[in-house]
Amino acid sequence: MDIIVCIKQVPDTTEVKINPETNTLVREGVPSIVNPFDENAVEAALQLKEKHGGKVTVITMGPPQAAEALKTTIAMGADEVFLVSDRAFAGSDTWATSYTLSQTIKKLGHYDLIICGKQAIDGDTAQVGPGIAEWLGLPQVTFAVKLEVNGRTALVERLLEEVNEKIECPLPAVITVVKQMNEPRLPSLKGLMRAKKAEVKTMNAAQIEGDPKNMGLNGSPTSVVRIFTPPAKGGGEVLSGEPAEICDKLIGKIKERKII
Repeated sequence: MDIIVCIKQVPDTTEVKINPETNTLVREGVPSIVNPFDENAVEAALQLKEKHGGKVTVITMGPPQAAEALKTTIAMGADEVFLVSDRAFAGSDTWATSYTLSQTIKKLGHYDLIICGKQAIDGDTAQVGPGIAEWLGLPQVTFAVKLEVNGRTALVERLLEEVNEKIECPLPAVITVVKQMNEPRLPSLKGLMRAKKAEVKTMNAAQIEGDPKNMGLNGSPTSVVRIFTPPAKGGGEVLSGEPAEICDKLIGKIKERKII
């Protein structure tokens, strides 16, 4: 079974800084990690490989330093990794990113399954995985909490707000996974040694043979016009007393402000 996993390198911080001129994330000087949801995707792929055999290939689109994220997946047990990197990809939104990754997957050739984390913690859009499925014309199942494969069918349980939904999906397909799916394994010493020597293969815009109109800033239909910090909320008022008394006070305040 040949599985492709798409990952992203993200800033290892909650204090995200924005370049006021470009309205993009400032990544210089900020430590980076593999997007946590993508670690769950890698783990899901490795478990399927251990059960059914085959190969796990991991790809990411990003600057040269994203190669370190790929090496982390090699240390976990991935067989082959590809870095899709080119200045032509700069400024990509989720539309352009999913297009670029889908073109890369086409160039890689045969695959039975594509797994992604449900979303990246720096953008939180949850759009790239479904976008890949659309570009490739594949069925997709999002927010998977359980994943099994039986022949040419994926058996998926997906996490919804109040219930879990069970779906049978023909392969090949795109599956996005949530953190409840599994506990990502820690790299072994052998894996770390292998990652240190491993080759990170690189593909550029010319090699994936994509349409320039769908890549990078020019291929991104969405843009960030303005970024600002919302004003701090006022201190408010704490009502005290017995429950019935508080209720009367609250109703009085609501009427006073003409909310009702």
